[in-house]
Amino acid sequence: MNGNGNGNGNGALEGAVIAVAGAAGPAGRATLLRLAAAGATVVGADYDPERLAEAVDAARYMHGGATVTGDIVDLLDLNATREWADKTEKEFGRIDGLVHLVGGWRGSASFPETNLADWDLLERLLIRTVQHTSLAFHDGLLRSDRGRYILVSAAGATKPTAGNAAYGAAKAAAEAWTLALGDAFRKAGGEEGPKAAAAILVIKALVHDAMRAERPNAKFAGFTDAKDLADAVAGLWEKPAQEVNGQRLWLTPKP
Repeated sequence: MNGNGNGNGNGALEGAVIAVAGAAGPAGRATLLRLAAAGATVVGADYDPERLAEAVDAARYMHGGATVTGDIVDLLDLNATREWADKTEKEFGRIDGLVHLVGGWRGSASFPETNLADWDLLERLLIRTVQHTSLAFHDGLLRSDRGRYILVSAAGATKPTAGNAAYGAAKAAAEAWTLALGDAFRKAGGEEGPKAAAAILVIKALVHDAMRAERPNAKFAGFTDAKDLADAVAGLWEKPAQEVNGQRLWLTPKP
């Protein structure tokens, strides 16, 4: 659905209802702001009540009149995630997107020094939460005329480094799961093609204003600014579902 255009060049998001998982982090904050500016109703979820409230308040303040809400959700609990999806669709009458920004990183100095406890943590943060949000929002996104499931991934899933075995493997698994969701959307669309889309935005790493302030001399080469990531997220509603479904879209040079 290529909307009618507005001051933010994203009429496709006017009136849309978008859920954002991991809304309290830097990427989440930028995404809440960007989606609210485009006229979407935005429902953020996180586990940290204080940081989530700050993120929601900031988006509301920047865009007076925008509907931005926050829910404390344990995305490691499938039933709780389903309840969040159902509640959101019931309250606002539709659900047009799930932006998955739940992150986490652990690494080691070398491959043999890998701590498998890091895998246990990353499997929960980077894979299990993707499984739960995709299963919970699948039906609602299919009911939408512009459903989007968006995963933010990392270049390390394509070219993992020795000290990032657990992280790279977890990201790769999350990507495979998301592509399987895209195949489900493709099959549901039949001969007319998918109405909903599952897509992956690939970055090297994220940078934001606070990081630059802490390290003013750092180059952050190849990093993606949180605001640019939010723009890329919003842009996926500007393109037809057939163009973005099942795609890995690179925001950094391929390794």
